Amino acid sequence: MSGRIRLNWGFLFFFLPVALWLLLLIVLPHAELLRLSFTSSRPGGFTLQNYMAFFSEPIYWLTFVRTAFYSVIVTFLVMVIALPVAFYITKVARVRAGGFLMVLILVPFWVSELIRVYGWIILLRESGVINRLFTSIGLFSRPIEMLYNDVTMIMGLVYTSMLFMVVPIVGVMDALDDSLIEAAYDLGASKTAIWRTIIIPHCMPGMVSGGIIVFMLVLGSYLTPNLMGGKNSLWFTEQIYNQIILYFNWNQGAAFGFLLLLLSSLIIWIALKVTGQNLGEVVK
Repeated sequence: MSGRIRLNWGFLFFFLPVALWLLLLIVLPHAELLRLSFTSSRPGGFTLQNYMAFFSEPIYWLTFVRTAFYSVIVTFLVMVIALPVAFYITKVARVRAGGFLMVLILVPFWVSELIRVYGWIILLRESGVINRLFTSIGLFSRPIEMLYNDVTMIMGLVYTSMLFMVVPIVGVMDALDDSLIEAAYDLGASKTAIWRTIIIPHCMPGMVSGGIIVFMLVLGSYLTPNLMGGKNSLWFTEQIYNQIILYFNWNQGAAFGFLLLLLSSLIIWIALKVTGQNLGEVVK
């Protein structure tokens, strides 16, 4: 009986902080935002106008389509880069070297995203390191503007989300039996065939789980598109920010936030159906 009491007290000791954190910082704020999203800013009670404004104003849904399109591109680029990186860490490098490489990947994420983005700005601005280097060696006759365009924004998003793709792929690729790859080589299979028939199918759960994380992070990113993309690089999170902070329209901003969640979940569901993956298996 006393053992059961100690177990219950131990369970409550660890469970209560987590439960309070979820309730106070996630459940209650989201419940209030959900209520606001169905409430008119004018007296009138329940309304769907906040959601209908998304579809009636082209600037809103076009911005979301643009954001989702670029988020898919970033996710694909991160996946293409992360696969060979994870393969080298798990199958080519020695154990100590692989651990050191993982630390190198982790180190930039020990600082905030804001500092990492400003690091790219220092490198790429007209008076930055790269422009001064290229002008000093005569490659450029004068400094050029490398910032505030879609290409730079995509590069920044790829950099800030790389870790979240590498780690899941490393986890599943490490479990791949090396003898399968060696047997395929011995039987005369090309590198392309080995990647297509052995490595990528085995790593698919890690690729899908990493893809979901990266896609959601990029879709909901605000700092990187705002700082590196410039005024013309519209991102849907800026629409939410503008509604809440600039226009003080919490009702419209809350509706846009839940539309972002619902539409991104729909995109992920479609992607899972297309790839034939099961969400339960992916998150294991």
